[in-house]
Amino acid sequence: MKKTYVLHFDQSNYDQPIVYRLIKDYNLVFNILRAVILPKKESYLAMEISGDLALIEQGLDYLVKQGVKVESINKSVKRNEELCIHCGACTAICPTGALSIERPSMLVSFHPENCTACGLCVTACPPRAMEVSF
Repeated sequence: MKKTYVLHFDQSNYDQPIVYRLIKDYNLVFNILRAVILPKKESYLAMEISGDLALIEQGLDYLVKQGVKVESINKSVKRNEELCIHCGACTAICPTGALSIERPSMLVSFHPENCTACGLCVTACPPRAMEVSF
C-alpha cells in the first residue's frame, strides 16, 4: 500500500527522531516529496509512505500521539485521452516512469499504478491533457 501525507510539526516536536521511528518500529518506507524544516517554528514534511496498511495506520497513530498533525493527500493524475496528442513531452519529465513512449507506434502510455501524482507532467503537457484531481 502506498499513500501520501503531509506531516505538520510544531515547536515541541520538530527536532525529535519521529520519522525514524516509522522505519524502525513500523517497517515503513517513505519518499520525501517536499520538506520545510525551520528550527523552533512550524515545519512540514510531505511524504509518500509505503508498507502494510495495518502498519501504516499504526505509524499514523504514533505520529498523532507525538503531536504531529497528519494530513492525507488524496490526489491522482489522469490523462484526458481526447486532448492527448502523444507528443511525449510528459515522458521526458516523469520521474517514476508512469509515462512512456511505446515503440514502434510512438504512442504515449500512462501507467497510473507507478504515478506518485507529483504533477510535473501537468506543467509539461502542451495540450494540457494531464490533470491532477484531489
